[in-house]
Amino acid sequence: MADERPASGVHAVPDQAPLGPVVEALCASSNGLARRHHEGWCRQLLPSRDAIVAMVEDLRTVLFPGYFGPSDLTDETMRFAVGHTLERVRRVLQEQIKRGLCFACNHHPNQCPECEDRALTLSERFLARLPEVRRLLATDVLAAYEGDPAATSPDEAIFCYPGVLATTNHRLAHELYRLGVPLIARIISEAAHSVTGIDIHPGAAIGERFFIDHGTGVVIGETSIIGANVRLYQGVTLGAKSFPKDEQGNLIKGIARHPIVEDDVVIYAGATILGRVTIGRGSVVGGNVWVTRSLPPGSRISQAQARDEGYDGGAGI
Repeated sequence: MADERPASGVHAVPDQAPLGPVVEALCASSNGLARRHHEGWCRQLLPSRDAIVAMVEDLRTVLFPGYFGPSDLTDETMRFAVGHTLERVRRVLQEQIKRGLCFACNHHPNQCPECEDRALTLSERFLARLPEVRRLLATDVLAAYEGDPAATSPDEAIFCYPGVLATTNHRLAHELYRLGVPLIARIISEAAHSVTGIDIHPGAAIGERFFIDHGTGVVIGETSIIGANVRLYQGVTLGAKSFPKDEQGNLIKGIARHPIVEDDVVIYAGATILGRVTIGRGSVVGGNVWVTRSLPPGSRISQAQARDEGYDGGAGI
């Protein structure tokens, strides 16, 4: 009789359980975690995260031509490359904005001219804001170079600094947020968050010459207002102190609950600032400080106590 044992070095494969019951259970009860296709309804047209992330990378090549994308650009080829890329961005953005709008509507996709028209208008408004976004980013790059003694050139800040990457995404996302496209804006900001560890809500308003040094663990809440020439270090939180609820116990959305940071403020690593407080112009907040009250202009605060003596650029904290 033939030997039925497996050959030396070969292991018998046990019988595998059928997947049918698992598939049925997952499909039958998704607990709201699956989007089903309902024939003829706009709600099926969800934005594509992959398309939006790719679009942001295209925009990065437009905002920093020669640094990202083709590197051998002349004045003439730059105009062609920027124009060609913007045309692709326009198409993708209009489609993704339409999907975001349709996500909240109940019209048939072929009978939804409101979404189509509004997506066109919003995409054009966004593109018109790109020169101002680029101007702001130029100030951010300069702030990074001038504010970090380890930076050898502005080029290094553009290529390497996570703070510049996160700020770029934020400035794009903030424009979309202001235009009333919060879902796509959030996708853009969270894409940067996942790469850099810097979490900036697209609703936060940030002035020029903004610099996040190192960056990991920085959190900036939705209603934060940050002035010009502000510098943050890793682990800084601009958060909410409390979350008011309505009579039914639901969180009240959209109220101003995050800090206001005025111009020329430096906030060192690990500092936590909570609530709708104001950090006055020219203040320095030391590392690991917990702040829940407003600080007057020119304040110097450390772990031990608020200090009156002046420091040059925060030295001594």
